[in-house]
Amino acid sequence: MYIIKNAIKCIGRAKGRNILIGIIALVIAVSACIGLCIRQAAESARESTLETLSVTATISFDRQSMMSQMGGRGEKPSENGGGGFDKDSFKEMMGQSGSLSLEEYQTYAKADSVSDFYYTLSASLNGSENFEPVSTDSSDTDSTSGGNSAPSMPGGFGGGMGGGRGQMMGAQSDFSIVGFSGDNAMTAFSSDGTASITDGAVFDEGTENYDCIITEELATFNEIAVGDAIEFTNPNNEDEAYTFTVVGIYTDTAANQDAFSFMGATSTDSANKIYTSYAALKKIVDASEASAVTKTDEDTDREYTTELSSNISATYVFENTDDYYQFEEDVRDLGLDEKYSVSSADLKAFENSMLPLETLSTMAGYFLLVILIIGAIILVVLNILTVRERKYEIGVLTAMGMKKAKVALQFLTEIFVVTLAAVIVGAVIGGVCASPVANALLENQVTSQSSQMQQIDKNFGRDQNFGGGKGGFSGGEMTPPDDLEIPEGMLGGAAEYITEINSAMNITVVLQLLGIAVLLTLVAGLVSMLFVMRYDPLKILSNRD
Repeated sequence: MYIIKNAIKCIGRAKGRNILIGIIALVIAVSACIGLCIRQAAESARESTLETLSVTATISFDRQSMMSQMGGRGEKPSENGGGGFDKDSFKEMMGQSGSLSLEEYQTYAKADSVSDFYYTLSASLNGSENFEPVSTDSSDTDSTSGGNSAPSMPGGFGGGMGGGRGQMMGAQSDFSIVGFSGDNAMTAFSSDGTASITDGAVFDEGTENYDCIITEELATFNEIAVGDAIEFTNPNNEDEAYTFTVVGIYTDTAANQDAFSFMGATSTDSANKIYTSYAALKKIVDASEASAVTKTDEDTDREYTTELSSNISATYVFENTDDYYQFEEDVRDLGLDEKYSVSSADLKAFENSMLPLETLSTMAGYFLLVILIIGAIILVVLNILTVRERKYEIGVLTAMGMKKAKVALQFLTEIFVVTLAAVIVGAVIGGVCASPVANALLENQVTSQSSQMQQIDKNFGRDQNFGGGKGGFSGGEMTPPDDLEIPEGMLGGAAEYITEINSAMNITVVLQLLGIAVLLTLVAGLVSMLFVMRYDPLKILSNRD
């Protein structure tokens, strides 16, 4: 108790020196508080988001893994397939790059880590003379089914990606038809909430009836109402026709971001997306497969089948990220080949959104470390000067019989009291300033990140001439033609970064600040103890001027 009382008295006697030490400790405390709050905010944002994040994943063919299995990745194939590169094996592996079968997808859905599972089947079909796709091309307004003037693609654009089998050269589809396994697969209407029915109702879940829902744009363009019949044809075989009944008309706000007709392929325009049940579309695909014939293209002399191109995709839902990572292990145990990989667009989007905040957190960590090192050095120097000035006091106390350890402990107590008071005041100031300072720094970081991404796009020339020819645009700013709709994510579309955080001042930060106070006290006090222990009281008193 005597040591504490005497330490407080000494603090009062040397106000100027201790105020200087307190100011230095205060600056360290405020800076440390802001840095710790930023790091705590980043950690809290990550944890809270991950707790509420509904993680979904898909299984896709891993081309990189395929190439590594082939070996000789850097070797140039010879004309006859020799030279260390087997063209036949390469073609065989490329032929296996389609999507898995529904039975395989369902097998992997049995993993305990999966909380929900749904799948879709997609195909591209043409319309009839009385049912045309929405098109932004003025030259296409009088065209009928299959009359698009865009360059042709095998199997119809969007219909044969990953598992498509109909390969008619020159076919160009009008509509993208998507069949859903159930209501849970229609995420735009449920979890995303971007789509809603404006007239009629969604088709019955699992129905095999040829019922569908179409967009408001498509309904208005063709003057179609609920209950009307519409006819589709196979782009590989115009004699193969299917009649659907429109049971609902919907609107989707996400279409404002994804509407984009690539090279005139109207099936890629969100206005021409038609939804039905998986069972109904599967009936069409099976019927097309049963009636398919093999033909030869007159222009290329290549054989193709009139079978309708289709693609099945499956989505797995997990309650948390731990289940997702467990699923990656489970599917291997269930027999998933190494040629396929598991990926999550949700986690990727989450990591992208956290990038500026994580960068700011890392910078705050380095800043905190520099502040502590510089602050500790300054306090050590000041403490050395203080001990030298009070050398006579040390000699008197030790000569009176006080042990050197107690004298050193008194000096340590003085430093701790001053430092603790500064840390308490610094915690209050830092807690108030942390949020606005962090948000200002985060805004600059987001701006820097966005500018960097735009510069990368500019380096790739994506803001200079997209597509070339008519409708191309160039210059420093991206100024696409009025009728060109560009989806988010193309041409440097902005990512949805976290742009604001709340103050993360909590018990964790307070305890960390107290730890910093103790650390600074020990570092500075250790020097005091070394000087005190080496002083000889008799020499101090005898040499006093």
